[in-house]
Amino acid sequence: MIDILSYGLMGLGVFFWFWGTFPLLGNRSVLFKLHTLSVSDTLGSINILVGLLLRIPEQWPLILLALITLAIWNTVLGYVLAYCSSHEKRNG
Repeated sequence: MIDILSYGLMGLGVFFWFWGTFPLLGNRSVLFKLHTLSVSDTLGSINILVGLLLRIPEQWPLILLALITLAIWNTVLGYVLAYCSSHEKRNG
């Protein structure tokens, strides 16, 4: 049962990775595309890491560190992109 749940979460993570790339083909703004891509990549990566946690629970400290780092990195990257975008509009 754990194996099925683990594979399901990892499959869902890969689905989110691919799902986030489809808006890149649209005619929306670059910031919308980056936001969609970063959110779907974050959700996909978190699902994959939780799936790995179910498969190899003895590695929980490293997987927990990866989850925390992923959440912090993507939040900070979002703020940096938003700042750079608003700074460029004010000076441009």
